[in-house]
Amino acid sequence: MSTPNEVIISNYEEAREAFRQKQLRQALYDAGDVVMADVLVNLHGEEHRARRRLENRLFRRDSQVRYERELFPPIVASTLAPHVRAGRAELVGLSHQMMMNLAAFTAGVDRPEGSPAETARLYSYLMRFIEGATLAHYSGDREAKRAEVAAALAAFDVEFLRPSIDRRRLELARSAAGEIGEEELPRDVLTVLLRNRDDLDLPDDVVLRETCFYLLAGAHTSATAFVRTLDVIFEMESTAPADAERARHDLGFLQRCVHETIRLQPSSPVAMRWALEEVRLSTGRCIQPGDRVVIDLMSANRDVTAFGPTAQRHDPHRDLPPGVAPWGLSFGLGMHACIGQELAAGTDVLSSPDEQDRLHGLVPVAVQAMLGAGAHRDPMHPPMLDPESERGYWSNYPVLLGT
Repeated sequence: MSTPNEVIISNYEEAREAFRQKQLRQALYDAGDVVMADVLVNLHGEEHRARRRLENRLFRRDSQVRYERELFPPIVASTLAPHVRAGRAELVGLSHQMMMNLAAFTAGVDRPEGSPAETARLYSYLMRFIEGATLAHYSGDREAKRAEVAAALAAFDVEFLRPSIDRRRLELARSAAGEIGEEELPRDVLTVLLRNRDDLDLPDDVVLRETCFYLLAGAHTSATAFVRTLDVIFEMESTAPADAERARHDLGFLQRCVHETIRLQPSSPVAMRWALEEVRLSTGRCIQPGDRVVIDLMSANRDVTAFGPTAQRHDPHRDLPPGVAPWGLSFGLGMHACIGQELAAGTDVLSSPDEQDRLHGLVPVAVQAMLGAGAHRDPMHPPMLDPESERGYWSNYPVLLGT
């Protein structure tokens, strides 16, 4: 099989235009099909529109406000409590557990025991699913890792998904019989899939992967931004102490710190697309059918024409031209723009000037709670990067809590 021609796009305007081309199909997760095959982010055309139309209902502004202001604060508090008592925490594990708790609620993964052991088992599955989705960036034995992920999927199906499906089928039957109202049904992805599986032609394995996708996407992306933002703020304590102090007390300013972190360190350093037809960009660049388009987000998000002469630097005071998002293109654009973008990072102050309508985002809320607990680096145990990841993930990040 011949190697496809690769088209690399690294400037902001071309990248933004490429994201909006309907003739370009998702290609980033081809290597991770063990957990990503036929999930929302990998669909194209009418199949994608039909599923996204249904799942979008879960991300209405009123639902997101409820998550941020009612559901998430107690989850943050309960997750942090034992670490505050201990006076220390490990950010990578803590962040994934914290975000997993909310992602499980959104995805529809029940945990009837509510025990630490049950949470630990779900966390173990989550980490395997993340490894499966990011296989393209894995530098170890990919086939061995693929087998591990497949085994984890099968075990998760039996332990968590099947019981969650049975409970929702019972509730849907009660709703159909008029025993409970529509508002009493679970508001999660799994319920949406079960109600519409015949219309969407969803076999069991797709329901399994779609639920896992929401679990891993909701937990992993937010957890990564959480750790990276805290790392930036810890750096600020020596390079910009006034900003570091402001971040601890001003949630709006802290949100800008999160946005800058996401711009400079997107969850994935690239986006990839396959060209289904010829595409000619306004710059004159021509993309041929079969070409693989690589959108270099690390470069596009540092383009000085969009982000100014200090584009390489983390600057929460940055002034942006109209139409340029503070997080750059890290959440994508067009048909595959991140469905949980506002839930994770909130709304830009320019798009939501009314404070009552504004979402700060779950990541800023969680980072604020961590700073409020007095989080600072552990001088005796420096953080470590994951040697097996090409994405620059932290594998271990110890912190001390308290004054």
